[in-house]
Amino acid sequence: MAQKGVQLDRETFSCSICLDLPKDPVTIPCGHSYCMKCIKSFWDEEDERKIPSCPQCRQTFTPMPDLVKSTMLAALVEELKKTGLQAAPADHCYAGPEDVACDFCSGRKLKALKSCLVCLISYCEKHLQPHYEVAQFKKHKLVEPSTKLQENICSRHDEVMKMFCRTDQQCICYLCPVDEHKGHDTVSAAAERTERQRELEVSRQDIQQRIQDRQKDVKVLQQEVEAINRSADKAVEDSQEIFSQLIRLMEERSSEVKRQVRSQQEAEVSRVKELQEKLEQEITELKRKDAELKQLSHTEDHTQFLHNYPSLSPLSGPTDSSSINIRPLRYFEDVTAAVSAVRDKLQDVLSDKWTNVSLTVTEVDVSLSPPEPKTRAEFLKYSHEITLDPNTANTELLLSEGKRKVTVMSEQLSYSDHPDRFTGWFQVLSRESLTGRCYWEVEWRGRGVCVAVAYKNISRAGSSNECGFGHNDKSWALECNNNSYKFWFKDVKTPVSGPRSSKVGVYLDHRAGILSFYSVSETMTLLHRVQTTFTQPLYAGLLLWCFYRDSAEFCKLQQSKVI
Repeated sequence: MAQKGVQLDRETFSCSICLDLPKDPVTIPCGHSYCMKCIKSFWDEEDERKIPSCPQCRQTFTPMPDLVKSTMLAALVEELKKTGLQAAPADHCYAGPEDVACDFCSGRKLKALKSCLVCLISYCEKHLQPHYEVAQFKKHKLVEPSTKLQENICSRHDEVMKMFCRTDQQCICYLCPVDEHKGHDTVSAAAERTERQRELEVSRQDIQQRIQDRQKDVKVLQQEVEAINRSADKAVEDSQEIFSQLIRLMEERSSEVKRQVRSQQEAEVSRVKELQEKLEQEITELKRKDAELKQLSHTEDHTQFLHNYPSLSPLSGPTDSSSINIRPLRYFEDVTAAVSAVRDKLQDVLSDKWTNVSLTVTEVDVSLSPPEPKTRAEFLKYSHEITLDPNTANTELLLSEGKRKVTVMSEQLSYSDHPDRFTGWFQVLSRESLTGRCYWEVEWRGRGVCVAVAYKNISRAGSSNECGFGHNDKSWALECNNNSYKFWFKDVKTPVSGPRSSKVGVYLDHRAGILSFYSVSETMTLLHRVQTTFTQPLYAGLLLWCFYRDSAEFCKLQQSKVI
């Protein structure tokens, strides 16, 4: 009770604008008191009217009164602060502009704690107590405080709308079916709410599932970003290393050419200088001999001339001038020409291959793969026409004229030799390479067949596992016979369960690394699914047993559309 009195005192002295004890309190001519800052702000907001008024009694003042601090009220407020009433909790119960106010409170209203859908009134904690204590009120429906209670009243009959017209899809009161909604499909609002609640829950479950799916997609995208960054960094690193190797190779070849040229230069210069020395010695000897002959030719005494002539030394043989092979201005120019030819060839190779490098970079596809098809109609959107390559067919396999069907024969056929031909296994590959998203169907007859995909570089010659579909790491195969299915990869057999059918569907999403096999009849049943990483284009393959007239054929699908 004492606390209640304290709250009353606070209410008496509080500023009705900020709902707190007034700071620098002022009293305006009508007798109401406010914080000086609050009343100034209030009047500033009313500046358009030019006539100030009291926020409580709305009395106007002309001219605007002077605001003088109320000394007595200020002293009283200070005294209230000293008594510890500054943080009285009742302040927090008053309804503000955005709160739902108690409809029962008179004067200064408190915040509503609940709204009653029967009374259509909002109650504060104090006025709500009868709903908890009085038996008749306990059946009322209490909800969170709402300002829209009047929307529950029928505008025509002024009654609470507790029914729902399904014909007009609107809430109505119990009198509406008598006139406006006569003969309509009506139920209680509670029954309709129950039905809509079920629909809402289904919608929420769908939304939550979609949220989970999108979160998974976001996670996949994040992993994709990380994978792209790793792959790009690795490609840049590897490319730089390869170009560095090319640069080192060019530098090594440059050094080797330089060494060879300098070595040959030294040898040739040495040879020329040696010949030059011989020629200079010969010139010296010839000059000396010429001087002797000149001196003898000037001897006047005939007897003395004849006496000295025989004593002259004979001339030595001349140096072989054929070893002097002069090529004016052309010594190592051929080396330059040879190196230039190498440069031109490298430029041609780079120009020819660089387009492929650039295309490889720009063809990087980072989009997410769409969901896998679920119905045959969806699969047929990715149908891919496939024909068989006769150069790969074993010599005991006969291909149809359209190259879509293969049949086992009892003797070898006159196929020409070809390096792509399977010589040991009764196998054949498609002409078309498979990338992107593809779907095809195979219909088989006889003892059995293996429906497969393989890389082009799978081995061909002989009967080793390196050649057989599913028995190595370059091919994947589903073995089909009249009794069972088996999946083969790396020579590992995996039993597969599913309905028997003479038709098998194959779905490939090369980029996503998905390979799925289906039993196809009136419905499609997944037999086996592979999730891996394909590093090369794939080719469709067929493997048959050695039984005469067994056959398998790529079906011609009606809705053919290559994606």
